[in-house]
Formats: sequence, structure tokens, C-alpha cells
Amino acid sequence: MNHETIEKNVGLLGVLVAIVISIGGLAEIIPLMMQPVASEPTPGVEPYTATQLEGRDIYIREGCYVCHSQMIRPFRAETERYGQYSLAGETVYDHPFQFGSKRTGPDLARVGGRYTDEWHRVHLINPRDLVPESNMPGFPWLEERVVDETATPVKMERLRMVGVPYTDAQIAAASAEVQGKTEMEVLIAYLQGLGIAVSRK
Repeated sequence: MNHETIEKNVGLLGVLVAIVISIGGLAEIIPLMMQPVASEPTPGVEPYTATQLEGRDIYIREGCYVCHSQMIRPFRAETERYGQYSLAGETVYDHPFQFGSKRTGPDLARVGGRYTDEWHRVHLINPRDLVPESNMPGFPWLEERVVDETATPVKMERLRMVGVPYTDAQIAAASAEVQGKTEMEVLIAYLQGLGIAVSRK
């Protein structure tokens, strides 16, 4: 089969391109999946608590990942601003992970513990009260909405099916842990847990 035949047959060209891309992708992905550094949690990294898990769902629902990445790249400019670069083992319990690709706002991979809960609350209600130049929208309704505690154990059971090591006791206690909490409270709990297991240097 010569180049002219391949180039003139669009269907054949498409199939061959797909095969080559698949082989290249597998050659990159499979070795990484087999390495413990990518499949085992970094020391100190634990599965999200029921409260943090609900907060993460609010984070995703409100589209926070569109403007905030959670992946510090290994470049001096990034590590000086955000701290230790991100490690694969930090995200083994994330389904899906929140790496992101665009930063309209700062990276949040190490935001846990940098600010108080009250700072986050005020910032989420109206960001310009704390950062006048911010173009982030406010999320005041999060203070009014209460989390549906009946869904939390189901979420944890589904995550256990894909490898997150939740115990029966954690799942049984999940509803009571989040009962009566607002979406604002659980989102702040999620943010406060980001990156605390890894040194900021």
C-alpha cells in the first residue's frame, strides 16, 4: 500500500490515523497507570469526608473548575506563587479530577488553610468585598440552600465501587454528618481541605 492510495482514500486515512493515535496514547497511558506513584495516594491524602464530598459536588455544579485549575505545574513561577507542584498521588480519590486548563482565577490546589472560613464565606457571597478587581461572580444562594443528606451515602457507595476506600461506618454516618448544613458550609469545607496533605514549601 503506497502513500497515494492512503491519501486519496479518506476513510482508510481516518482508520489508520485512529490506529496510530490509539497506539501512541496507550504507550503513554498504560505505563503511567502501572506506576505506584500514580495509583497510590500521596502520604497524608485521605478520601473526602462526607461534608467535603458534598462541597466538591457544589464546586463542580457551580462551574468553579472553569476558571480555577487544581494543578500546579513544576515551574518556578508557579511553585513560588502556589507552593509545591501537584503530585499524581494527590488525586487518586478524585472522580473526576479537577486539574483544569484555564486560570481566570488563581489555582486552588493549595488553597486549604490559607484563609479563614469567614473569608471564604464573604468571598463567595461577593468577591469584590475582599478583592476589588475580581471578576468572579458571587454565589449568595449557597447560604440559603441546604444539602440533601439522603444522597450522600449513595455517592459514597458509588465511589467505593471505583476504588475509593470508604468504610461501611463512614457511609452509615454520612447523612448525619451533612444533615442541616448549607451548600456554603460544605463548599468551604471542601476548599479548606485542598492541598493540606502536601507541604506548600
